[in-house]
Amino acid sequence: MSSDQVLLDVRDLKMHFPIEEGLLFKRQVGSIRAVDGIDFDIKKGETMGLVGESGCGKSTTARAIAQLYEPTAGEVFFEGRDLCKLSKKDLLKARMDIQMIFQDPYASLNPRMTAGSIIAEPMLVYAKRKLINMTKQEIHDRVEELMEKVGLSRFFINRYPHEFSGGQKQRIGVGRALALNPKLILADEPVSALDVSIQSQILNLLNDLQEEFNLTYLFIAHDLAVIEHISTRVAVMYLGIIAEIANSTDLYKNPLHPYTKALLSAVPIPDPEVEKKRKRIILEGDVPSPDRERSGRYFYERCPKAMPEKCRDNIPRLREIEGNHLAACFLYFDP
Repeated sequence: MSSDQVLLDVRDLKMHFPIEEGLLFKRQVGSIRAVDGIDFDIKKGETMGLVGESGCGKSTTARAIAQLYEPTAGEVFFEGRDLCKLSKKDLLKARMDIQMIFQDPYASLNPRMTAGSIIAEPMLVYAKRKLINMTKQEIHDRVEELMEKVGLSRFFINRYPHEFSGGQKQRIGVGRALALNPKLILADEPVSALDVSIQSQILNLLNDLQEEFNLTYLFIAHDLAVIEHISTRVAVMYLGIIAEIANSTDLYKNPLHPYTKALLSAVPIPDPEVEKKRKRIILEGDVPSPDRERSGRYFYERCPKAMPEKCRDNIPRLREIEGNHLAACFLYFDP
């Protein structure tokens, strides 16, 4: 596969969670529309950053792609195969190439398992099902190799998670994600729970591993500086939809969507003189509730450039505005 070929193609992905009422006879009275129809693709070897406010659907998107949640609708093509339509056996095989790094290393590591057994677990599971051919000694050697790769001493193999710092815990999570030699890693805010100095170490580690193993990342974060540092392309998410997609450089230099502009205006600039001259865009109101179907108004109530005649009752779809820069905004096209 060349670097221009698409590894992951997500089409009209939706993930709705039912709202139920009643104690004995429950009935569905609505849905939380966590992901409400998104489209994007990721090319082999690149890092797609997914950014947005807390609660916009970023983590749900990653879990739906990995089929940890069964999507309500849509298609998730990985190397040309729709993961949503695979049998359990075929999906298990496909998951060898799709691994996750979870946000909270304190919650994602089993406190009863040693670091070595946590990293070894994926290999043991697949070896037991005869999907990989590895002996126990080969698995042990692989675990020691991975620990060294992620910056942990192999002599820590029998230590438990509570004996590691936060950054070291996340390194264990990275080692576990690498165990089966995946092609795609879904990194769900892997540095948000860490100190700033440790964040840079983990980001540099992920960059080094990407170069060494030719990995592809979907990197989720709410920190725009982190996204700018690591991403090739960036998708901006709001209330379950994608507002804008562009190359990292283009997005930060020339944001098109009003929501993206507001997010970037809140990023601190280290130069006090520049910071004084910059105009901060303040979004009024709260993020609307995701519990109802919309015929418009995803961002209308908060948008400083809203056009009532266009935006109130129409939903702008993601379109290419210039080059490979896409935006979902009626400032650039008509309904």
